[in-house]
Amino acid sequence: MEFYSTLYEVLLEIGCQDSFHESLERLLQNTAKDLNYKRISLAIFDPKTQKIEFSIYVGHQKIPKASYLIGQGITGQVVKTGKPIIVPVMKDDPNFLNLAFGRPFQELSELSFISVPVLRKNSEGEIEILGVLSVDIPKKNKQELKKHCEFLQVLALVIARHTSFLQDEITRLSGHAYLKDLSHPPLSKELAQNKIIATSKVMATIMGQIMQVAPSRATVLIRGESGTGKELLAEAIHNLSPRKDAPFIKLNCAALPSELIESELFGYERGAFTGAVGQKKGRFELAHKGTLFLDEIGELSAEAQAKLLRAIQEGEIQRLGSEKSIKVDVRIICATHQPLESLIEQGRFREDLYYRINVFPIFIPPLRERREDILPLAEHFLNVFCQEYDKNIKRISTPAIDLLTQYHWPGNVRELRNCLERSVLICNEEVIRTYHLPPTLQTAESSATDTQLPFVEAVAKFEQELLIEALKKAKGNMLQVARDLRASYRVINYKVKKYGINPKKYALK
Repeated sequence: MEFYSTLYEVLLEIGCQDSFHESLERLLQNTAKDLNYKRISLAIFDPKTQKIEFSIYVGHQKIPKASYLIGQGITGQVVKTGKPIIVPVMKDDPNFLNLAFGRPFQELSELSFISVPVLRKNSEGEIEILGVLSVDIPKKNKQELKKHCEFLQVLALVIARHTSFLQDEITRLSGHAYLKDLSHPPLSKELAQNKIIATSKVMATIMGQIMQVAPSRATVLIRGESGTGKELLAEAIHNLSPRKDAPFIKLNCAALPSELIESELFGYERGAFTGAVGQKKGRFELAHKGTLFLDEIGELSAEAQAKLLRAIQEGEIQRLGSEKSIKVDVRIICATHQPLESLIEQGRFREDLYYRINVFPIFIPPLRERREDILPLAEHFLNVFCQEYDKNIKRISTPAIDLLTQYHWPGNVRELRNCLERSVLICNEEVIRTYHLPPTLQTAESSATDTQLPFVEAVAKFEQELLIEALKKAKGNMLQVARDLRASYRVINYKVKKYGINPKKYALK
């Protein structure tokens, strides 16, 4: 009877008004509790990449370390065959790889594993697999495990009937959805409020990490090149945490001389040093009950590092010139672009402090390694600066997009933002074109405005760009293109053939 009562609760939960992800996560939690499952997880199959990646996992304390391929492990076998698999004892089955969550060896001897496919019929009546539902369960006899397997198959069928979330997840895994538009965790609407714009899979993983660490008080170390958005992620962690209504205090450790850092961090009493004419609270006190973000942590002096370590360990500070200790409740988030491990070897950074701040590391790849994010970021900045400067620029031309995506962006997102701001300022048209972009993006091969480009080639490139933009606007209608460009149909037809442009390509745009 416990299966029926659990299923009844499942159906009630699916029908609630929350997002499907939220209700699904809650019903999996309730299912695990009611049926004494040690863990339960839902993995999504991405037909494009042919990978199976974990989307929801209840009871697992670790972030999944790996995804599975078709046929790999028990999960991969379920996708390959479309049939459930029961593992009576984890350690006894060579196909149980334990790659994703790294369960302790003792648990492998004590737990059974059941994995069932999440199936549905598509519009053509064919069965397709959407994902895999799996549970860790204390060892039971085969008959009991079979009953649980049958229940899980029914639960998987219920989940498959509500496929909007699953399809969103598949789209996300394929890298075709903007994080700012998703409305479910781990890429939730709260992240959109933090202006985090991305489409790449690596950023989706980072967002998942943020959603996991935000509710805790664990110290976070964000690493990545300058301009990748470390401060923005730190603020997102704060805004998604229980401390969101408390202060978010920032300090760039590289922006101040080493002799002033300590007074900024811990404050000072009157007369503590020359010029200290009054009492001042430090950033730790200002961040009490909130979050303190320390950017460029590798720039701290040795003395400041020692005091910071004590503040993190003991939860108390001393103002300069005072012997009184002050208790502080502060969540620390640090960031750096420097290799701290090398600084430790050089004796420039304390090893004990490194282990204190490196509890939950997050690495942000440079923009050149996640080129899928360039266009959505560029479009976001275009909208921002059009509003700021009261411009009516509707889009970025295809050749300009090509330049943006081909450039290596040594300054990362910060450089891209500055690039779009400049382009909006100098653009007097409705479209950002290649000649509106900074000279650093221009090359003889990619721009018709380069002074080294022969005149005839420059004109030809400009003509091609005008024709392509007009064809897009007219949806491939050559007559309309001729009217828009105020030219004869004969001339337009000749140019289109000369440059090998296919008008039909734009009829579907």
